[in-house]
Amino acid sequence: MEKIKVGISSCLMGEPVRFDSGHKKNAYVNNVLADYFEFVSFCPEVSIGLGIPRQTIRLSLQEDEVRCIGTRDPELDVTEKLYQSAEDQKHWHADLCGYILKKDSPSCGMERVRLYKGETPERIGVGLYAKRLMENFPNLPVEEEGRLGDPILKENFIQRVFVYHRWRQMTEGGFTMRDLTEFHAKHKFIYMSHQPKKASELGRWLSEQGKQDLQKTSETYLTSMMALLKHRATRQTHTNTLNHIQGFLKKHVTGLDKQELVSTIDNYRQGLLPLIVPMTLLRHHFLHHPDPYIDNSYYMKPHPGELMLLNQL
Repeated sequence: MEKIKVGISSCLMGEPVRFDSGHKKNAYVNNVLADYFEFVSFCPEVSIGLGIPRQTIRLSLQEDEVRCIGTRDPELDVTEKLYQSAEDQKHWHADLCGYILKKDSPSCGMERVRLYKGETPERIGVGLYAKRLMENFPNLPVEEEGRLGDPILKENFIQRVFVYHRWRQMTEGGFTMRDLTEFHAKHKFIYMSHQPKKASELGRWLSEQGKQDLQKTSETYLTSMMALLKHRATRQTHTNTLNHIQGFLKKHVTGLDKQELVSTIDNYRQGLLPLIVPMTLLRHHFLHHPDPYIDNSYYMKPHPGELMLLNQL
């Protein structure tokens, strides 16, 4: 498959760019995700000339303004340089379908970065490069490497990357309202598994657009879609979606087969089985009783099975 372009903090790729000339090579990123993602690595601190090795920097609240200063030399202030670094990278940021950032970093941290008020830190800050990146591209899937250890957050991020990639494939070559409607249909069950009410509202809103300006419609749709997907799916919302999909088999699967399917979905709901089990059983039945709407849906195949993300949910 075509690899998806994703930005990443250089240290996570094993590049020795840390303040102590070290790195934070991430095994999952390098040994698993690298098979599917084309990583574009970047270190904003090196890009602004801080050098390797270097004194550490930290976020400091000064007169109600967040500044990034040196820990040994408070006269070193790289606030504007870090913001400008993000601005200078916009040309290649625009080609990305995701970004993995280094946690806790005053430049790259996505959230809960130490923000000092005097000498007292609170974990309420955002790295300045990361902050500007997310402001410039609010719909871009962004995650920290530390949070990828959580199966739900990991699957959520990777799913968003694949959906965003498919969106870009659809829109980059020119598209029609029909293309947008088909895109929605293929992702409808994924939306349902995240926020059923919002998914229904999005579908109803799209159906009412008619001959509205396509560019504005697509921009609004993208923002709503990515916000919806960022909301974590739960066992209950997945169960509701699985039961909805099961309804497409009501004329074909009866008796003991139906009992097995109902029981399997309920065992998943109770936490006795991972999501891959009811999905595999549904795939088995749809193999014998094909349905074009289900066949075209990405819910049953949101990302490569080799990633085994559904085995942990």
